[in-house]
Amino acid sequence: MTKVLVLYYSRSGNTRKLAQQIARGIEAQGAEAILRTVPELPAYPDGQVPDTTAKDPFVTRQDLLDCHGLALGSPVRFGNMAAPLKQFIDSTSGEWLSGALIDKPAAVFGAGSMLHGGQETTLLTMTVPLLHHGMVLLGVPHSERALHTTQGGGSPYGASSVAEPNLPLIADEKQIAKTLGQRLARFAQTFHHHLGQ
Repeated sequence: MTKVLVLYYSRSGNTRKLAQQIARGIEAQGAEAILRTVPELPAYPDGQVPDTTAKDPFVTRQDLLDCHGLALGSPVRFGNMAAPLKQFIDSTSGEWLSGALIDKPAAVFGAGSMLHGGQETTLLTMTVPLLHHGMVLLGVPHSERALHTTQGGGSPYGASSVAEPNLPLIADEKQIAKTLGQRLARFAQTFHHHLGQ
């Protein structure tokens, strides 16, 4: 079966909610969604308590090797991905040298608490290491009607949400995330079945 890795970091739980919607889209397309997260960093200079609701396992190197596609998600941190996720990405030089991710499809998603708080720059900067890995980037096409009606997150660059902790995703955010998951799964299935990888 085609496996799509949904790799995320979530502090408040909002990025995890998006990851779950992307996973639903992947599974609706007939692929297997592998939800994984990354460990917290040891220091919390802001004194915040990390999200303890995440039940997904930590990502392994084998998860990267085994996947046929990747969705990468992070909360907004000054227009960039959060440090715990970036630390993991920065540790993937071995996979870069071996070409383990070349030609695999990838997509990005993220969550923030303000409408103009950096969601789009976070999504765009998350694509840079994926391009270095030789991945094929996918966004959300304008044929997805929710892009035209959303009052929260979602853009051509990927799925996103704008919400305070403990609030649900709005319907359009859910739909955009599911659409992205379905599109990623379709491309991953093509990669897996037609390229024999």
